[in-house]
This record gives sequence, C-alpha cells and structure tokens, in this order.
Amino acid sequence: MKNKKVNILVTNDDGISAKGLRVLINSVKEFGNIIVVAPDSAQSAKSHSISQSVPVSYKTIVLEENYKEYSCSGTPVDCVKIALHQILDVKPDLIVSGVNHGSNTSVSVLYSGTMAAAIEASLNGIPGIGFSVDDYNTEADFSKATPYIKEITKNVIKNGLPENTSLNVNFPILENISLKGIKVVRAVKGNWIEKFVSAENPHKNDVFWLTGSFVNFEPEAEDTDEYVMKNGYVSVVPVKFDFTNYTFIDELNNWNLGKKEQS
Repeated sequence: MKNKKVNILVTNDDGISAKGLRVLINSVKEFGNIIVVAPDSAQSAKSHSISQSVPVSYKTIVLEENYKEYSCSGTPVDCVKIALHQILDVKPDLIVSGVNHGSNTSVSVLYSGTMAAAIEASLNGIPGIGFSVDDYNTEADFSKATPYIKEITKNVIKNGLPENTSLNVNFPILENISLKGIKVVRAVKGNWIEKFVSAENPHKNDVFWLTGSFVNFEPEAEDTDEYVMKNGYVSVVPVKFDFTNYTFIDELNNWNLGKKEQS
C-alpha cells in the first residue's frame, strides 16, 4: 500500500447521517478512493451481529470517480460483508469505522458495532481501524480528532497491521481540551454495572430500558486506555480477535472430560 492510491471502505454504527461519519470521510479522503457503506439508521451496540432472518438491501447515494456512497439496511458488519461480497469489484486496502459518538474502551469493545466492523475487516485480511470519541452529543465538534485520524490512518497504510489485528482508537471529550498526543496502551479491566428502568407502553404493558455506568477496576493503571484518555491523550489499543484462554487449556484437559470414571 506504500506507493499507490488505496481503496478505503468507510462505515459506522451511528448511521449514514451521523456527523462522526462525515468527520471520518473528510479525514481520510486524501489517502485514496473512498467507498462509504453505512447503516441507513442507528445501529449502536449491535456488536458483531448479522442479519440472517431478514434480507439486507442497499441504496446508492453517490457515484463519482473517487467517491461512492451507499446506505445499507443492516448492521455495521452487514455493511462490511455486503460491501466485500456484493458492491465492490476489488478488495479494499483499508476499512475505517466511526467516528463513533461515545467511547469504546475496555469491555465496551465487545458490544460496539463500530469496532465490530473493524474486527470484521481483520477477519477478512484487511487492516481495520475503529475511531470513537467519548461524547454522545450528536452535534459534538470532532474537528480536533482529524489530525490524529490522519496520522494513524497514514501509518496503517504505510506499515500495515499484523494478521487478525485491528486498532481501537478512542478520543476523550474534545470540548475545551488540547490533546497531548497519542498513547499505545492496553484495554483497562472494567465492566458495566447495569440496571433496567421500567416504564409502561401505550398498550399498558411493562417495558424496560437498559441503563448503567462503567466501573474501572484499575483507575491508577497508567498503561490503559481509560487512564490516558482521562489525562488528555488519544488511546490506541491493538485488538486481536481470539477468545481462547490458553493458560487454562492444560488444567481443563486434566478434568478428563468425556472419559468414564473408573469404578
């Protein structure tokens, strides 16, 4: 990818009309041919879900020489899949996702549609980057993120990424802040403490809204995404899709699973 104009697939989970998507498109368009395939409506927290029980469709919005844009009826991963297998004639050199309205640090990477698209890229042998800002305001000013998006994108185009690896990039809230730079770190150990808020719909049936707050189990760990963001840096975490607990394999084998006990 070093000496040619690259093909970049752009997607997100906030939908085709999201401001963050436009920020990402404008940030990466100087690097090559842009193909946008994004959900036609908000698909936040859809994780790596795909549409199997219903068909997926797409609509052409823009067709220009170096810029094409489509909306898709499915999830972020549906967008990547239909782009790779139906829309595009050639495999893209890079897939970027975002800019998400809301951070995707720590365990949130498991729920994130933004990062699912980047991970789907890596599963197809394509470098993938997910960008998120810790601000849920749909009109938030993400312009301060642009130089860093360009720097990270440029370096991925130049250097590539290891097999099955994508980058999870998170920005702090950008209002009233001067970013200090970029830190390559690990995901902090934490979890969401959740609860349901009950309500009644017009049919007099009980419904429940999921809410919650994130709890950081390592607030003083300086080598983590949450810490560096809280201190004014952009966090970059390399993500590899492999849930195997290798250290537990030998012990699990000692359980003699599937073997009859001797009487």
